[in-house]
Amino acid sequence: MGNTVMAHNHAMATAMPYQRTPWHAELHLGFSERDGRTILSHRDHRGPLAIQKMLYPEGDGVCHAIILHPPGGLAGGDKLEINITAAAKAHALLTTPGAGKWYKANGASASQRVVIDVADNALIEWLPQETIVYDAAEAEWRGEVQLAATARYAGWEIICLGRQACGEQFRQGQLRQSLKIYRDNRIIWGEHANLKGSDRLLNSAAGLRGQPVFATFVVAAGLLPPALLEQCRAVTADDDGLTCVTALPEIFVGRYLGRSTQSARHYFEKIWALLRPWYAGMAAQRPRIWNT
Repeated sequence: MGNTVMAHNHAMATAMPYQRTPWHAELHLGFSERDGRTILSHRDHRGPLAIQKMLYPEGDGVCHAIILHPPGGLAGGDKLEINITAAAKAHALLTTPGAGKWYKANGASASQRVVIDVADNALIEWLPQETIVYDAAEAEWRGEVQLAATARYAGWEIICLGRQACGEQFRQGQLRQSLKIYRDNRIIWGEHANLKGSDRLLNSAAGLRGQPVFATFVVAAGLLPPALLEQCRAVTADDDGLTCVTALPEIFVGRYLGRSTQSARHYFEKIWALLRPWYAGMAAQRPRIWNT
């Protein structure tokens, strides 16, 4: 009788799939300027999203903040929402402690939404480390930036399709990605991507050309001076990745397409070093977490 019960329990455990409870998390951050110092004046979170102690490697004027997602990645059904506001004259730089990950979907999609609202004469820099999209992930990333008349924004996203270290390719699943930037409620930038595993677009000359890493760096700070644009055009990637820069009346865009997230970030850092004195009035200084 005992052996029969044990066999029955084993069969039930084998037949029943693991039921994981999805994470639904929110993080709301507000930055303000007080006597020349940018401070975190508002913080509210729900679920596994948090922020480390504020850091000031550049002095009081710039607050460096590291956003933490303790699970380390998003699995099927997870939903993250990050809301960031910067009051007048505040300057905050936000990054992550390591690569983000979108895991295999297991039948459900995961999403992350980032909403940034920047007041006059304030600046938000959104500079996360790379994101790895696993094969068979179902991922949606949405970004929305609202800028006042004299507000500024600089942000990048570095995406790797498949775990390159183990030779994984993005054969199944889907990545939906969008970014919209508004100034005084008027849209000045909108971009959408919808990439499906093994889609012809991944290998097309009009798409990703068979490259697993693609990245975009956007700066909204007005018209880039022509001489500075030429300096940016002279910058190349460390590897043989394809790069380009474009200057529109209100937006600067830099792009990388290749095989290395490290090369993509190094390329963006070189562009950042050229652009930051223009849009922020100070030299670029790498967040310390990038060195770990």
